[in-house]
Amino acid sequence: MRVKTPWIEALKAQREGKAGTEEAESAHATRDTTPKRMSDSFHRVVLPLAQDPWMLDSYLNASGHIRLGTIFMDLDALSGVIAYKHTGEAVTTVTAAVDRITINHPLKEICDLELSGQVTFATGRSSMEISLQVAKAPEEGKEVRDEDVLMTCAFTMVSLDPTTKRPVAVSPLKLETAKDRELFELGEQNYAAKKKLASVGLKKQTPNDEESDLIHAMWLKQLEYHDPNLPARKPENVIYMDLTKVHSSQIMQPQYRNRHNFMIFGGFLLKQTFELAFCCCASFSHSRPTFISLDPSTFENPVPVGSVLYMTATVAYTDPAPSGGLDKAGASGGDSASKYTRVQVRVDSKVRDVEHGSTKPTGQFNYTFLVEKDLGVMPRTYSEFMIWVDARRRAELVTASLGEKGKGTQGVNGDDGKRERITE
Repeated sequence: MRVKTPWIEALKAQREGKAGTEEAESAHATRDTTPKRMSDSFHRVVLPLAQDPWMLDSYLNASGHIRLGTIFMDLDALSGVIAYKHTGEAVTTVTAAVDRITINHPLKEICDLELSGQVTFATGRSSMEISLQVAKAPEEGKEVRDEDVLMTCAFTMVSLDPTTKRPVAVSPLKLETAKDRELFELGEQNYAAKKKLASVGLKKQTPNDEESDLIHAMWLKQLEYHDPNLPARKPENVIYMDLTKVHSSQIMQPQYRNRHNFMIFGGFLLKQTFELAFCCCASFSHSRPTFISLDPSTFENPVPVGSVLYMTATVAYTDPAPSGGLDKAGASGGDSASKYTRVQVRVDSKVRDVEHGSTKPTGQFNYTFLVEKDLGVMPRTYSEFMIWVDARRRAELVTASLGEKGKGTQGVNGDDGKRERITE
């Protein structure tokens, strides 16, 4: 159960100036920062989707596919359970980032799913990385086979003092086996990759020569499209970026609060951004997209219960270049159409209080889908060119990092989104 206190009781306690159940428990708990084993935080949950049609009912979409957004919600909730097994109840733990979600092996049939994970990177600071996987539930007493792993991901959780809301130290990990050390080293690599991704952001690194040439080439191509004296016209399969946007706004209700009662839990935000990105890609391609991955994403500010969440989804980048469009060198694409296009959708989210006073960004989420169409997106304004360049950098970083892991790994070199599946 995600929360321990009914909303009406939590609201009454807040109005009376009293601490809620969670805060009271945290205030009287003793903080333990002694080193812990990875296995101490291991937790698994089985979803009997093949056995319980009513449970399955809440995981299916209109076409009978499993809703990945609902799985993302469960993964965030599971990461919270694992985090508290590592930290104890004396701290407040929140989701800070999703490091990456990728499909390893697509599901081909409805089956029971096992969600499992543990803390795999913690050095004694306030943050910890939790590695999770979703797999076809094995028979009793057997281990999960590699080919039965649906997806893997990592969440970064941060522990805060319940009163001051400032970061506090958590237990470092005690590495006992070669597998422990391997997972810990992977966590270090993920940490370095996140720092590298932040360092190539456009606020810190201006477009390089190649990117500047691409921007200039696209601008020149647009001039040709609008010049009545030239024969060039924008191909029908190239869509301007501003025409791809899809917007959403909704008030945050207490049914999706976290265990601390007055903030929305991160899994709900993941679900909402994913489904808006899915709708954006479907609107862009006029087809049903297939999810490939979620890039590392950060939760910038908490979303209070009762606030209004605004989200905007934009097709930021497509690859490969469409026929008749622009290739990576900025020249016109070939005449032969590509059967598939990878579409990167960026979702920007912000939150306002219900009176529409202060506004804060809550995060940027970058989803990649595959569509069976030959399409391309073209920016028109400087801001859109920067979105395109940022998305292109992300795509190249992901391709490079996955390429280093060798063939048969997740993502680009594993599931390419072209095989049949019963997930979105």
